[in-house]
Amino acid sequence: MSDLIIGLGLFFVIEGLVYALAPQLVRRMAEELPNIDDRLLRGFGLAAVAFGVFVVWIIRG
Repeated sequence: MSDLIIGLGLFFVIEGLVYALAPQLVRRMAEELPNIDDRLLRGFGLAAVAFGVFVVWIIRG
């Protein structure tokens, strides 16, 4: 359970850094989202999930 809480904390740190350091980039990306095909977004999301699972698998063995 503590690993989950640590993971959530790290997520918020990284997310917060993106908004704090590059707010214009976040706005531009948000404006472009409606123009991106759902299948492409879904593909990127699944790739991110797979990468996250891979990293956890490598670290936790």
